[in-house]
Amino acid sequence: MSEYSLFQQLPIRDQVELLARQGAAIAHRNHKGWSITLYAINNYFVEQWEKDGLAIVGTFKSSAKPVTILEPYLDNLQVQQFLEI
Repeated sequence: MSEYSLFQQLPIRDQVELLARQGAAIAHRNHKGWSITLYAINNYFVEQWEKDGLAIVGTFKSSAKPVTILEPYLDNLQVQQFLEI
């Protein structure tokens, strides 16, 4: 069983705690009052949706292409820091 499958089986509270400890927040957006943060953790992407003190973690199917996952964030994604190496 992959780490991704194990993450998906964790209770939501544990997923949120793991994201806070080990996830790298890479992008942020807002949608219909929700604050959504895209995290990279153990070579996969996870979204955390927050609104009114509620946190929901959304995972993606393993077949999801990274460009499809990143597309909603492209308008706000700051890539300049990565270009100045």
